[in-house]
Amino acid sequence: MRRRIALAPAEGWLTLGLVLLICLTMAWALDDARWVLGRAKYLDYLVVAAIGGVLVGFIGPKVGWGRWLTYLIGSIFAALIVPMITTFAGLPAGETAVSIHQLFQATSDSVVDAYMDIAYRGLPSTIEYLHFIYAFGLLVWATSMFASYAVFGHRRPMNAVIVVGLVLVANMAITENDQLWFLVLYSLASLFLLIRSHVFDEQSEWLRRRIGDPSSISSVYLRGGTIFIGVAVAGSVLLTQTAASAPLAGAFDGVQDNLIDISRAVSRFLPTGGQTRAIGLAFGGSTQVQQVWNTDSATALVVHRDPTDKGVYYWRAWTYDQIGLKGWSASTKTTVIRPAGGSILDKLPDDVVPAALHPFTFTVQPDGFHGPTIFSPGTPTEVNEDTRLTTVGPGYFATLERDGGGLAPYTATALTQVGGNKAGELNDAALEAAGIEYPQSIKDLYLGVAADQIGDNATKLEQRIKAEAKSATPYDLAKAIVKDLQDSANFKYTTDVRDVDCSAISTVECFATFKKGFCQYYAPTMAVLLRDMGVPTRMVEGFLPGAVDSHTGIETIPFSSAHAWVEVYFPGYGWVMFDPTGGELSQVPPLPSGKPIASTGPQGTVKQLPLPSHKEDIGGGASGSAGSPKPPSRPLGPLLAVGGLVLLVIGLLAFIAWRRGPRGPTSADGAYGTVTRIASRFGFGPRPAQTVYEYAGSLGEILPDARPELEMVAHAKVEAVYAHQILGEERIASLKAAQRRLRVSLLRLAFHRKERRKRH
Repeated sequence: MRRRIALAPAEGWLTLGLVLLICLTMAWALDDARWVLGRAKYLDYLVVAAIGGVLVGFIGPKVGWGRWLTYLIGSIFAALIVPMITTFAGLPAGETAVSIHQLFQATSDSVVDAYMDIAYRGLPSTIEYLHFIYAFGLLVWATSMFASYAVFGHRRPMNAVIVVGLVLVANMAITENDQLWFLVLYSLASLFLLIRSHVFDEQSEWLRRRIGDPSSISSVYLRGGTIFIGVAVAGSVLLTQTAASAPLAGAFDGVQDNLIDISRAVSRFLPTGGQTRAIGLAFGGSTQVQQVWNTDSATALVVHRDPTDKGVYYWRAWTYDQIGLKGWSASTKTTVIRPAGGSILDKLPDDVVPAALHPFTFTVQPDGFHGPTIFSPGTPTEVNEDTRLTTVGPGYFATLERDGGGLAPYTATALTQVGGNKAGELNDAALEAAGIEYPQSIKDLYLGVAADQIGDNATKLEQRIKAEAKSATPYDLAKAIVKDLQDSANFKYTTDVRDVDCSAISTVECFATFKKGFCQYYAPTMAVLLRDMGVPTRMVEGFLPGAVDSHTGIETIPFSSAHAWVEVYFPGYGWVMFDPTGGELSQVPPLPSGKPIASTGPQGTVKQLPLPSHKEDIGGGASGSAGSPKPPSRPLGPLLAVGGLVLLVIGLLAFIAWRRGPRGPTSADGAYGTVTRIASRFGFGPRPAQTVYEYAGSLGEILPDARPELEMVAHAKVEAVYAHQILGEERIASLKAAQRRLRVSLLRLAFHRKERRKRH
């Protein structure tokens, strides 16, 4: 006689294999996307997390654990296992000699440091990455555990298919990697799982009713189901490869803009890496450096300008004062409404006088770009509609947006700096003689360098630039950096840097070490090095100059022209732009040499206003200039007391609501459903072959005090559902009271573990 394995599932080992396969498919798809720093090795361990979650969800109901006990034990195992394999996944190649304590400590430190960087220190991004690996591991473990318990505990395979499918489809929706075959494999496994579960239910029903041979239906269902699955999946794959129609095109108009705004807002909390599917372009108050620069040749903006104006203009969207280790942001933001036709920067530090500046009027027609940002070269002075001006510190320009939004064209006027040898115009000699008499607010906002921003290689680069510069003036230092970074012998322009591992270093140190990248690597390197040399610099995002029709003056700007550059502050002249990006992208026209100037009196074009003299007066400044402060210690006693009181109140309200019972009409079927639902949560659900009376009797043996109510519910169920009798009002009232009492009595099943084991 063949001995049966104790944990062998009544549903069959094939069912367990199918559940494991759909969860492994989810793990493989996430690993294939390379979400963490673009490196596949960091998520290879998701297979282990999937297996662990499936095993917990399978073993729990087989040994008599209820749903919540299974989830609790599974969570404990996840808390013990996932942090260790997280650190293993993030270890450098060949390094394995670490203790269990060190594994936990590394993951804990990474999670805490990431939280402190984002939530406490207010950095645009964090250099930590183990917390991302940890989060993916918990996601896969939890999803797999839920799916497994849904099949073997609740016997609801559809719940498992839906939850795992949502994760898989979401991953496919935001990556450009071809993951069709993951979907095919998942579909095959899911359909077979549903058919196998249906076969098991039918067999149980035949056993209960003693209808023929239950095993005879298995081959019929599986054979027919296999043919159906094969035809359906093959047809779906063929349709996917050949279909050209778009029946749902336009169904989600307007959704993309909301997705762009959401993705921009949460980007600092998300891992960098992976081949992310571009959903559009938006500029916002913070930016996280990416590993792949996605280009899109579609038109973003169409600018109508005077065809006789031959100027080359960069279209500025945002400026940023904070430069973090992996991104940048605008701090201490203040937003004010500017009426149509009014002066945009009136009475603000970035306001300018028109002397020696070029007035430039243009009309922008948003095409593919649907955000509220107003694009303008130089200093915007007037717009023909109401706008929202955002500034940082005491009033330095951050961005300008349309107050009412919309896609209609807008007309604006800007004052742009002119290269020339006249007083107030830009030339080499004038900027060399501008001096370093910076306002205190400029120094507070635009000189901060975060701790660990500059490593050994960035230091060597800075020293080399100082040696190559014509002089130590800010202008000569800026020119030397641009020349060095744009030299293809020193740095290579590329839009994909996923082949380098910069997980533990800043963007600047990464660029100085591996000497490759795109504008998000060139620009912050120049900005940080200049700041470290005492030159106020800010980051800028916007668009490169587009192609201009010489006859009509129409300038077409594609999404692929999205760009990042820097602006350097010169006393008397304000902000002057520099574009250090190589790859022949820079389109900044050279300045004339100018005449030697003995003094620093360029007849300033910047209105110098009385400004605060201390950083605390303007509500903040650049982050991390002298290291990160420790968070203030707070007593935990009051917090624990308040938390305990809140939990007590919530628990009391929940108990009152539970004890009060159902408020709606009571039926015999509903009362019996309440009994089976509550009992199933503690592992005492009805067996497939049990009748209503048998099930009520088995529960009555475990809970003798509740036997009268259980018998009443069972009698009502049989009479109303099977005998089709109509219960009277008194009977319904008694049934409702019994249902209310059972809602509390059945909670005691949680303490009957021995009886639960015997039942299985």
